[in-house]
Amino acid sequence: MDLNSASTVVLQVLTQATSQDTAVLKPAEEQLKQWETQPGFYSVLLNIFTNHTLDINVRWLAVLYFKNGIDRYWRRVAPHALSEEEKSTLRAGLITNFNEPINQIATQIAVLIAKVARLDCPRQWPELIPTLIESVKVQDDLRQHRALLTFYHVTKTLASKRLAADRKLFYDLASGIYNFACSLWNHHTDTFLQQVSSGNEAAVLSSLERTLLSLKVLRKLTVNGFVEPHKNMEVMGFLHGIFDRLKQFLECSRSVGTNNVCRDRLEKTIILFTKVLLDFLDQHPFSFTPLIQRSLEFSVSYVFTEVGEGITFERFIVQCMNLIKMIVKNYAYKPSKNFEDSSPETLEAHKIKMAFFTYPTLTEICRRLVSHYFLLTEEELTMWEEDPEGFTVEETGGDSWKYSLRPCTEVLFIDIFHEYNQTLTPVLLEMMQTLQGPTNVEDMNALLIKDAVYNAVGLAAYELFDSVDFDQWFKNQLLPELQVIHNRYKPLRRRVIWLIGQWISVKFKSDLRPMLYEAICNLLQDQDLVVRIETATTLKLTVDDFEFRTDQFLPYLETMFTLLFQLLQQVTECDTKMHVLHVLSCVIERVNMQIRPYVGCLVQYLPLLWKQSEEHNMLRCAILTTLIHLVQGLGADSKNLYPFLLPVIQLSTDVSQPPHVYLLEDGLELWLVTLENSPCITPELLRIFQNMSPLLERSSENLRTCFKIINGYIFLSSTEFLQTYAVGLCQSFCELLKEITTEGQVQVLKVVENALKVNPVLGPQMFQPILPYVFRGIIEGERYPVVMSTYLGVMGRVLLQNASFFSSLLNEMAHKFNQEMDQLLGNMIEMWVDRMDNITQPERRKLSALALLSLLPSDNSFLYPWQPLFYTLTVEEPM
Repeated sequence: MDLNSASTVVLQVLTQATSQDTAVLKPAEEQLKQWETQPGFYSVLLNIFTNHTLDINVRWLAVLYFKNGIDRYWRRVAPHALSEEEKSTLRAGLITNFNEPINQIATQIAVLIAKVARLDCPRQWPELIPTLIESVKVQDDLRQHRALLTFYHVTKTLASKRLAADRKLFYDLASGIYNFACSLWNHHTDTFLQQVSSGNEAAVLSSLERTLLSLKVLRKLTVNGFVEPHKNMEVMGFLHGIFDRLKQFLECSRSVGTNNVCRDRLEKTIILFTKVLLDFLDQHPFSFTPLIQRSLEFSVSYVFTEVGEGITFERFIVQCMNLIKMIVKNYAYKPSKNFEDSSPETLEAHKIKMAFFTYPTLTEICRRLVSHYFLLTEEELTMWEEDPEGFTVEETGGDSWKYSLRPCTEVLFIDIFHEYNQTLTPVLLEMMQTLQGPTNVEDMNALLIKDAVYNAVGLAAYELFDSVDFDQWFKNQLLPELQVIHNRYKPLRRRVIWLIGQWISVKFKSDLRPMLYEAICNLLQDQDLVVRIETATTLKLTVDDFEFRTDQFLPYLETMFTLLFQLLQQVTECDTKMHVLHVLSCVIERVNMQIRPYVGCLVQYLPLLWKQSEEHNMLRCAILTTLIHLVQGLGADSKNLYPFLLPVIQLSTDVSQPPHVYLLEDGLELWLVTLENSPCITPELLRIFQNMSPLLERSSENLRTCFKIINGYIFLSSTEFLQTYAVGLCQSFCELLKEITTEGQVQVLKVVENALKVNPVLGPQMFQPILPYVFRGIIEGERYPVVMSTYLGVMGRVLLQNASFFSSLLNEMAHKFNQEMDQLLGNMIEMWVDRMDNITQPERRKLSALALLSLLPSDNSFLYPWQPLFYTLTVEEPM
């Protein structure tokens, strides 16, 4: 492709490819696809996206095509790979000018340079890093920023390589440029700190952006660039300096004011500091040992004292708590039970931890967590009132709370309490003791404090097992609090029923359960939706517990089921409906057939819910789970559900329908239990087996369930099923036997064996194509005992139950092996007798013995010598 003549043509086609008109867009995309493998095409693209006078959309598209081409054609072994000459020209052109004015395009160029670097640096592209280092030193702001952006993406990409040789190259690179990277970062950091007080927001933002990028480079070099980073003074100097820099940046938040862009960048930089520490701790725990003391002092002072007031923000607090948690939980810092078996590095780290976590420090952390961080905030209480379902979803760990403060504080509390429970148990017990008796409903702060303490007692349930008489506390304190119906008391009603759920599997006397069920029935009628949803959760934990007794629960079943169904109808959020459905499913599963009198309303409602949840596949999964337990509970009566049930199974297991990605596993399970509980086959139930062939072709992890479903059809109605589907099924089995594992082969052959067992006349005819495969396996002495045992089981069924078919099979195999029938039969018998000990199941061993004995009435004289051995095999015990 000649560059001069092609540039205009390619530019025109790229322009067409940015069109909104599909009639123009599609032909342009096809033309570009054809050019992808043409020599010179990527040189044309480079000229286009580096020409700043062209349309932005065209340049953007040129960058994307160039980037995609790297993935497909840059490697030397790739089909239509770029020539070494063109790649050399492209590499030189990519780093000629770092002057891209558009941020989005600049980022894409940096990424594509990093992609090339991953493949070519440093061997084929030794000039890349030196060029970048020189470019980040220039005074031109734009060029400096773009070079620094590229420097970061290249470093990030090279750091991600995992082969030993690649890691060695990155170690060499890091050693060579670390000092420069530190100097660069310090320079931009100092510049930013000087400019903060100047009031020039543009200059502040520009220097802060460079500080952030240079810190990103340092993060990759520090974490991934050294085998033993603690032996490098520059690395440890940078890490020790992070804490002072963090203090400076936190103080800068006062000067930045309300500038949203600048504050956002500042907070990102502060978070990046903490990520450096967290990553370094994760990758190099022993190298982190000299930083343990300083990290704990810094984090605790900013999170658990007044030092951080007014300058910290939520994400920073979360990161500090994560740092404390990782130090507390780190297995590298935990000595063995026998101290002499621990490494010196472990003992040193443990000593530092123990010296820091003194009784006053632990007490302050515990009290601060409970009395400050566990308190429900004004925002949370407002959300409770305005969006109770949203509040419930977030409280139970919704995705939006992934980096949120509350779950982080709770996890930190659990980890610290577990690690130092002997010290902290008396502290928490004292907090409990001060809260005995009812709380004034007018004192909202006291109510929230009690809520926070109860939260802590629930989270620490396993640690408090020997310290709290929960049964007495339940009767004397918690149960009366559940009966306070004042609106302001609802946080405590919700917290108490949650607390009981946390203790139910830890320490709760079985005799008290009827009292709890009574309380649950009352709370499921509470005016507050959050309380009712939390009560449903505790009910699930109660019926899930191994000490659950159906006889205690049955008197409350009708009331609870009715109230749960009403709750299911009332809630509107998909997540909440799923949650309530899971509770209903759990109840149905536990009481099984005793649910029958009460499920009418649910059975009528589920089709409507299924229709409404068309866009919510996870809710449909919950419906499938409920249906599974419903069918098991209804038994043969589940046939009345078929008008709704079978179309649901049909959709869920149809691999041509997009929802199957989410619904398939539960849909197959529902299909199986439907068959297991079906009193007879129906045309509709038989028809959905059409979905099976594509499922078998996928050879997925669901094959075991598929085989169980096939067996279900065979046992339910073998004749009708085999006549309808055996030909296609046999074809699928023949394909499967060529590629699946030994276990899979056994599963296939067990299906065939069951078909022969249930229908000895039709079975051999329908699965005739598989029997030569089995026969050959016996003759050739299959080496896997479990497979050989299955072969003999299949052939034993044919021989014992359909002698004429066995005779025709033997004749067919004699022609294939070019042997006389008697000779081939003798070889098979010899192998059969030799491998008899492979058969461990008594039923199958008996079958083999009877099958061999069935040969004796024949007139073949060559069988006479085998008679004594046949009789011996019949009466002897298996090995």
